[in-house]
Amino acid sequence: MTRAVRTLHASVLAVALTSALVGLLLPVSGPSTADGLPTWLRWIVVAGLVACGQLARVRVQVATGSVSVTWGEAALLVGLHLLPAQWLPAATAAGAVLAWTVLSAGRVHRATAEAVHAGSSLVAGATAASVLALAIGLTPGTALTFAGALQLTAAALAYLVVSVGLAVITLALRHELPIAVLSWPALRVKLPLFAGNVLVGLASIAVIEVDARWLVFILPTLWFVHNAYGHRLRDEENKRTWITFAAATGALDGPDQQAVATAGAEGALDLFGAERVEVDVVTAGGTNRYTADRNGLVVAAPPVTEPSDPDSVLFARSLIAAERDLGEIRVHFPASTGAAFRNEAVLSAYGDALALALGNAAISGQVHDLTEQAVYQAAHDPLTELTNRVALLAEGDQALGELDRDAPAALLLFDVDRLKRVNEAMGHAAGDVLLRGLAERLLALARPGELLARLDGDAFALLLTAADGPRASRATPPPRPMIAVAPERPQEAPPAPAEPPILRRARQIAQRLSEPLDVCDVPMSVEVTVGVAVSPAAAADMAERVRQAEHAMYRAKSANIRIAAYDGAADSTTVDHLSLLAEMRTALVADDQLVLDLQPAVDLATGAPTGVEALIRWEHPRRGLLTPVDFVRAVEESELLARFTGYVLDQALSTAGEWRVQGLDVPISVNLSARNLLDPRLPGEVGALLRRHHVPAHLLVLEITETVAMSRTDVVDEVIDGLRDLGVQLSLDDFGTGFSSLSFVTRIPVDELKVDRSFVRDMADSARATAVIRATVELGRRLNARVVAEGVETADQRAALVSLGCDSGQGYHFCRPVRRDKIIMLLRTLRDSAARATVVPLRAADDAS
Repeated sequence: MTRAVRTLHASVLAVALTSALVGLLLPVSGPSTADGLPTWLRWIVVAGLVACGQLARVRVQVATGSVSVTWGEAALLVGLHLLPAQWLPAATAAGAVLAWTVLSAGRVHRATAEAVHAGSSLVAGATAASVLALAIGLTPGTALTFAGALQLTAAALAYLVVSVGLAVITLALRHELPIAVLSWPALRVKLPLFAGNVLVGLASIAVIEVDARWLVFILPTLWFVHNAYGHRLRDEENKRTWITFAAATGALDGPDQQAVATAGAEGALDLFGAERVEVDVVTAGGTNRYTADRNGLVVAAPPVTEPSDPDSVLFARSLIAAERDLGEIRVHFPASTGAAFRNEAVLSAYGDALALALGNAAISGQVHDLTEQAVYQAAHDPLTELTNRVALLAEGDQALGELDRDAPAALLLFDVDRLKRVNEAMGHAAGDVLLRGLAERLLALARPGELLARLDGDAFALLLTAADGPRASRATPPPRPMIAVAPERPQEAPPAPAEPPILRRARQIAQRLSEPLDVCDVPMSVEVTVGVAVSPAAAADMAERVRQAEHAMYRAKSANIRIAAYDGAADSTTVDHLSLLAEMRTALVADDQLVLDLQPAVDLATGAPTGVEALIRWEHPRRGLLTPVDFVRAVEESELLARFTGYVLDQALSTAGEWRVQGLDVPISVNLSARNLLDPRLPGEVGALLRRHHVPAHLLVLEITETVAMSRTDVVDEVIDGLRDLGVQLSLDDFGTGFSSLSFVTRIPVDELKVDRSFVRDMADSARATAVIRATVELGRRLNARVVAEGVETADQRAALVSLGCDSGQGYHFCRPVRRDKIIMLLRTLRDSAARATVVPLRAADDAS
C-alpha cells in the first residue's frame, strides 16, 4: 500500500477508536430500557445486527478495486432506536469485530489491514450518524413517527456518505484515479440498496414497537431482497464484462503483432479493472513485453523479472495458438480485488482471442513479406537486381507522363559485345559476374531520377528524363593487364565540340564500361554498342523508345561504330506501319487472306485435348505469310482493332461451332489486346457472337497479356466483369514474365494460367525457371485455375512438367498448328489416343496435319 493509503487507514482508525471511547464516556439521558429489553440485550442485538449486515454483503468491482454493498444502514436504524446515539459507535465496532472474525475464520478475507480499515470506516460512518442524531434531537425508544422516520433516514444518509466516501478515497489514493471517476459507480450500486435498508430498518422498528417476535417474518423477505439484488448486480456486472470483452477483442485486429499486443494490454486493463497488464510476445528475435498501466502508457521492452508486490495479486495465462507458444498475458490486481477475482473464464477466453489475433498477425506479416518479395522479384532482373523490361515500360511511361509534353527524354540502350565469347571461354558463371559488374558500374553512373534496367541477356537501358547537366567525374583506376574478348575497334576521332550532350553522355558511359573489370580474378575488358533514341516526352511511349533505341543500336553494329542515334527517316518501320493498315482494311473484307491456325493444348498425363488456341495468320498477296508479330502491333495502335478482334472471334467461334456439331466440346482460346479491354462494347459483341454460333460461353477462353494486368482503370474492370458475367473464361498469358501477375490474379479471378515458354525452355538448366513453374502450379491449384505450359518441345520437358504437377501443355512435342479444315481430325486423333492410354508422338501429329 502507498504511504497516503496507510495514513488514511491510521486516521480513520484513530477517529473510530476515539469516537467509540468518547461515546461510552458521555452521559446518557433517557430510559435504561426500551421496548422492555434490558440494556445488555440491546447491546447484543445491535452488535449482532451490525455483524449480520456486514456478513450479508455483495462485492462489486469499481475500477481496479471493489466496494461492498451491505445492510449496514438497516442495522444502524435499529441501533438508533434501541441504544442512545453516543453508544452507537462502540456497538458498531463490536459488530464489525464480530463480522470480520467470522470472515477471517472462513478465509474469505486475506488482508488484516484491509479488515481493520473496513471496520474503522463502519465506525466512522456510525459516528457521523450519531453526531447527526444528537444534533437533531433523535432519542431512542420513542414511538416511530413521520418526523422520526425522516430523522432516522438523515442519520442513515450520513452513515452512507461517510462509509462510501472513505472507500472511494481509498481506491483513488491506491490507484491514482480521480475521485469523480469512482464516486458515481460506487453510488450507483449503493443507492438502490440504501433505499431498501431504510425501508427494512423502519419496518423493523415498527414491528419491534408492536411485538419483537414478528421480526422472524421479516427475515425471509430480507433474504429474498438480498439475493434478488445480489443477482441483479452480478448480472449487470457480467453484462458490462462481456460488452467490454466484445469491444476489447474487437480491437485486436491489428496489422502486426505489436499493434495486437498493444491493443491486448489496453483492452485487458479496461476489461478486468486491473492495476497493470503485461503481454509477452515471443518473436524470432526474442521476447517483447508490452506493459499497460492506469497512466494509459503502453511500452515495449524485453521482459524483466520484478520482485513480487505484497499488495497485488497476479493472474497469468499462456498464449497458445495452433500448438505454438506465442507468449503470456499477466494481469495484476490489488490484493483485495484479486482475492475476490472470479473472472478466470473471461481471462481464459480473452487469452485465447489474443493468442489467435497474435497468430493471425504473424501469418499476415509473413504473407505480406512473401508478397513483397514476389512482387520485387517479378519486377527485377534476378541476376543484377535491376529493373526488368516490363517494369521499365511501366515505370518509364509513368516518368514520361510526369514531364512537360515538349521536354526532351532520351533512352540509351547498351548492348555488351561478344558476351557469348566470355561464356564459352570461362563459363556462364563468369558471364554472370561480368554482367553484375557492368550493372554496378551503370548504377554508379546513373544520376538521380534516371531509370536503369536490364532488358535481356546482354542489353541494358538507361532512361534520361532531364537535360544533361554538370556532374563530377569519377576517378579512373590505373590501367591493368586484361584479356581481350573482342577484337579492337578502330579508334574513333575525339568528339567534335558540337556533339550533342546526350551523345557525349552516352560516349562517356561506354568508355567507363570498357574499363578493366575483375571477373573471377581475371582482369577483363569488354565493349558496348549504344543505341540512342531522343524525342519529346509526348512523342513516343517507352515501348516505342525501346524499339527506336534497338534500331539505332543495330545500325551502329552494322556500321561498326560504337554509338548511333535513332533516325526516323532511315526507319522503314513507319512506312510499313502505314501501308500495313491500308492493306489490313482490304484483308478484313476478303475471304482468303486472314486465316486461323489452330494448336491444341493437351493433358500432360493422358494426351487428351484440353483446349485449342486460335492463331491468326495473314496470307498477304504481296509479302507472303505473315505471323502476328508482323502486323498485330500496327493493328493494336489503330482504329481497326475492334473490327480485327471481332473478325478473329467470329472465325474462332464458327470453327468451335463446327466441331461441337461433330461431338467435340473443347474450349477455344483467343488472344485479346490490352486496348480491347478499354472498349465497353466488347462484352456485348462477344455475347452476340456466342449466340450466333451456338457456342456455350464456358467454351470460349480469352487470353489476357501482362500489359492488361498493369491496368487498373474502371473501364478495364467493367469490361472484365461483363465478360465474366457472360460465363467466358479468362486466361493470363505469359504468366511470370512481368511484375504485375500476382496483383492481377488477386484482383480479378482467372480460370487459366499460361506459363511462358521461356521458363519451359530454361527449366532443364535453371533452378529459377523450375521454381517459377512450381510456384505457378501451386498458385493455380490454390486459385482453382488450370495451368498450361507453352512451348513444350521435348519428352523430357513433358516429364518434368508432369513431375511438377502441371495440368496441360502446348507445343511442337504434341502437334504443330493446323488449319481449320484439319482440326477436327486432329482433335479426334488426340482423343482416341488418350482413350487408348498412349501418347501422340510428333510424327502422328504431323501426319494428321
